[in-house]
Amino acid sequence: MDDPVKKPASPLKTCPICGKPQVEATRPFCSSRCRDVDLNRWLKGSYVIPGRDDELDDVE
Repeated sequence: MDDPVKKPASPLKTCPICGKPQVEATRPFCSSRCRDVDLNRWLKGSYVIPGRDDELDDVE
């Protein structure tokens, strides 16, 4: 019979804000505070997704 092979647990990833281990409830962050810090950075415009310079907004 084929028994399912258990894979080893993946290494703990760290919080992108403070570097502490992630918590499942607030993943990928370690706490709700770090999650809120990240949200605030998005809302303030600290994070920017670059676009191409040759795109025109008013194409007729």
